[in-house]
Amino acid sequence: MAEAYCVKCKAKREVKDPQNVTMKNGKPALTGTCPVCGTKLYKIGG
Repeated sequence: MAEAYCVKCKAKREVKDPQNVTMKNGKPALTGTCPVCGTKLYKIGG
């Protein structure tokens, strides 16, 4: 499972419902939600 840093929890968390996306500049990224607080997580290069 992918991990990303949650700014609200101030800790690394596993990404809930991860989705691979492509940024405007063509680089890959990963987006999802924090399982603890529900904040949106975003990891560049995921």
